[in-house]
Amino acid sequence: MKILVVDIGGTNVKVLASGRRAPIKIPSGPDLTPARMVKRVLEAVQGWKFDVVSIGYPGVVVHGKPMSEPINLGRGWVGFNFKKAFARPVRVINDAAMQALGSYDGGRMLFLGLGTGLGSALIIDGVLEPMELAHLPYKKGLSYEDYLGKAGLKANGKKRWRKHVRDVIDRFRLALNVEDVVLGGGNAKLLRKLPKGVRLGANSNAFLGGYRLWAKTRRSSRSSAIGSSGRGR
Repeated sequence: MKILVVDIGGTNVKVLASGRRAPIKIPSGPDLTPARMVKRVLEAVQGWKFDVVSIGYPGVVVHGKPMSEPINLGRGWVGFNFKKAFARPVRVINDAAMQALGSYDGGRMLFLGLGTGLGSALIIDGVLEPMELAHLPYKKGLSYEDYLGKAGLKANGKKRWRKHVRDVIDRFRLALNVEDVVLGGGNAKLLRKLPKGVRLGANSNAFLGGYRLWAKTRRSSRSSAIGSSGRGR
């Protein structure tokens, strides 16, 4: 089975298929509706052979369907029929969760996406669970995302931002009893030194996660309801 993986971001839509080595980047932005996304993807992969499609979506996904409109894209994503548009079976998952799935090496793993916001996903013994850690209260009436997201980085500077990242990792690791923490997202590279038990992910893991989405692995009853902030890029 050949799988087409579509990783939707606010700047680019990245596309890769089974047997292909280099992903294609398609410009994204506030004018990108789901219909335009599908049209541009199909034009870009003309001649490629694929049987099914995995979509990493930058927003909350419940039972394989977007439940909120993305912040940095156009409208119309909620209720859109991706299966009909692609004329193939489609599975939709939150983008942070898709990268988490591709980063997983076993055991208990927490994925945190440090980007515009704070994406999160938890995998326990191969079972992927949705997380909404970003909007929990952290300090001074503000959320974890307020401190670890792009706005927090800009307001506090890199040094204080790094301190908050380390503090939050320690809190989540203790609360969730995880042995492996993976940091993804565009701002993860700003960390100079990683705490013990913490490793950097890679954007390419999103494609591996898209492939794994169709694998016959044990998943939770909510595995199609992968949700997080969707902005951990």
